[in-house]
Amino acid sequence: MSTTVAGALFAASLVVAIAAVYRPLGDHMYRVYAGTRHRRVEKALYRLVGVRPDAEQTWGVYARSVLAFSVVSVLFLYLLQRVQNHLVLSLGFKPVASDQAWNTAVSFVTNTNWQSYSGETTMGHLVQMAGLAVQNFVSAAVGMAVAIALVRGFARKRTDQLGNFWVDLVRGVLRILLPIAFVGALVLIAGGLIQNFGSGHDVTTLAGRAQHLTGGPVASQEVIKELGTNGGGFYNANSAHPFENAATWTNWFEIFLILCIPFSLCRTFGRMVGQNRQGYAIVSVMATLAVVSLVLTNVFQLMHHGTVPVAAGASMEGVETRFGVSDSATFASATTLTSTGAVDSFHDSYTSLGGMMTMFNMMLGEVAPGGTGSGLYGMLVLAVITVFVAGLMVGRTPEYLGKKIGAREMKFASLYFLTTPMLVLFATGLALALDAGRAGMLNGGAHGLSEVLYAFTSASNNNGSAFAGLSANTVFYNTATALCMAFGRFVPIVLVLALAGSLARQGGTPESDGTLPTHRPQFVGLVAGVTLVLVALTFLPALALGPLAEGIH
Repeated sequence: MSTTVAGALFAASLVVAIAAVYRPLGDHMYRVYAGTRHRRVEKALYRLVGVRPDAEQTWGVYARSVLAFSVVSVLFLYLLQRVQNHLVLSLGFKPVASDQAWNTAVSFVTNTNWQSYSGETTMGHLVQMAGLAVQNFVSAAVGMAVAIALVRGFARKRTDQLGNFWVDLVRGVLRILLPIAFVGALVLIAGGLIQNFGSGHDVTTLAGRAQHLTGGPVASQEVIKELGTNGGGFYNANSAHPFENAATWTNWFEIFLILCIPFSLCRTFGRMVGQNRQGYAIVSVMATLAVVSLVLTNVFQLMHHGTVPVAAGASMEGVETRFGVSDSATFASATTLTSTGAVDSFHDSYTSLGGMMTMFNMMLGEVAPGGTGSGLYGMLVLAVITVFVAGLMVGRTPEYLGKKIGAREMKFASLYFLTTPMLVLFATGLALALDAGRAGMLNGGAHGLSEVLYAFTSASNNNGSAFAGLSANTVFYNTATALCMAFGRFVPIVLVLALAGSLARQGGTPESDGTLPTHRPQFVGLVAGVTLVLVALTFLPALALGPLAEGIH
């Protein structure tokens, strides 16, 4: 079987699997967030933190709850890293340096999981489990909670209540993420991933040299790393390491974990607004953009266009032989289209156009299907912008799901879209202008620009993958990327919640003959087109100076 055919079957089977779980998983998440009964363990948690679970919150209170929880999480994770040498299961590791601990704490709390360190030589088992893995769960649950709050804004009328953040957070963790992660961890252990508390083993390599292989609770962290679209690996090699990703079928399973919740949340959205066809429209936009990206990334990698691949006759540099070019390209496309950031191949070694696609995927705003929760609310913001543009074309007041999109709503939506491009372009320009930024660049010219542009695109869009070729573990990059991660996560969240509050206060506007249908192929095409045009207008000059210039040469 040819590589191309095998790669196509690999991708097609993923599509079938995602389609199979779309309805049952989406319906389950709808029942979780729409239910009114609290389980015993949940009630105990509410009493512990002093929360009244039946008291709903305005958008402002909901936003302050998100920010307060995140600030406390950053401080706790920072402290845990700084005192790890005094903790059990520290493996004798020293405290993490202050700038790196700050970067890592912000990274995992913002669901970015950018790593400027080697996990197996920096973090003890307790920090990995009680710090990093816990944040993999709760940061994903925060994204889902914000998405559900926005959907309630569309579904509710004449109210300022958007639900209770603490209830949404707890339910997301206990009823959705934990059960799937438990089963998924067992599957990965069966696939060859390790799960232990050992300090590792000293072995002799085939070349006769000594090497220390670190053990640890890898499978349990790997599953939520993918399921929660986090991406931070137990090992520096991330999902290219055989202890994190042992075989072709575990590679397939990890991609499935990455995509299942972001796509299925569209079904949850449709159920909550009372129109399943609206969910199908949104998932169709996501799927269209994802399929186009997947095909182009595979084509650019298989045609091996670029200096190194042309010289070598193939684009296998930086690719694990047990996965191959096509399956690695599919993994890269899935992780950059979501906010996962996990890697099973070296993106810096991709062809110029293949590397450009991984950047472009993130520049879309992580909406196809995007991160766990963040993808849905990002796509709904783009839908709001689309109906406003369409309304201008026909001279009617724009409406979406019975809610008028006026000046207030468009300000929130526009600011949401502009936040990450401003962070990416400003930070990239600053890094290239300062000696501290240029000092970390191992390459010059167009490829060097691509490496810096990728780093800040990844950080600002809360992706976390790295292009490599950039020495990011410096005070400058640890500080700058952490700021981009924080602003790129929490400014959009506040704007989304403000938009949700504005929508919830409105009454319903009945459909008329002039209402734009938002469930038909025409609207799907409009949203996809608006998304691509906005991204092209924003980032094309930077891409032209980086990967496109490299590809031409």
